[in-house]
Amino acid sequence: MKQSPSSAKLLSTLRIAPVAPGDLPVVLGLVRKLAEYEHLAHMMVATEEDFRQALFGPHASVEAVLAWWEDIPVGFALFFPSFSTFLGRSGLYLEDLFVEPEYRGRGIGKAILQHLARIARERKYGRMEWSVLDWNQPAIGFYQKLGAQLMDEWTTCRLTGAALEALAE
Repeated sequence: MKQSPSSAKLLSTLRIAPVAPGDLPVVLGLVRKLAEYEHLAHMMVATEEDFRQALFGPHASVEAVLAWWEDIPVGFALFFPSFSTFLGRSGLYLEDLFVEPEYRGRGIGKAILQHLARIARERKYGRMEWSVLDWNQPAIGFYQKLGAQLMDEWTTCRLTGAALEALAE
């Protein structure tokens, strides 16, 4: 397949790589920016140590990639395996995707999603899923252009804090 000059430039400028332990300050900084963008900074309590344990600890439960524009970290994705009882196969659940606002529109978000889709295909996962805030119309439009289907009939349920503790009792 022949590349257009713009896609060749993207490939020569953009690098997507798994997060390494030394990248944790960068990851934490990007997560803080995501929390601010989503108007959820007040909920941000994660630390580098939390990410160290989640990504590299003895019970590592997530994976992450960083997107580098030249030598500048400009985005990340954090994901983990899910499972579909109906498919009888694992899937890839994308917990978060973030690209620095000044780097949006350069194909970075799409390249990250393509990278994750290749991981899902290599692992023979049955699907890739994620959530998007209902007010985030730019992201919704972006995902729909990529062929993502909005699952409006599903409502996310969450237990945290005191409610989680009460149920555990």
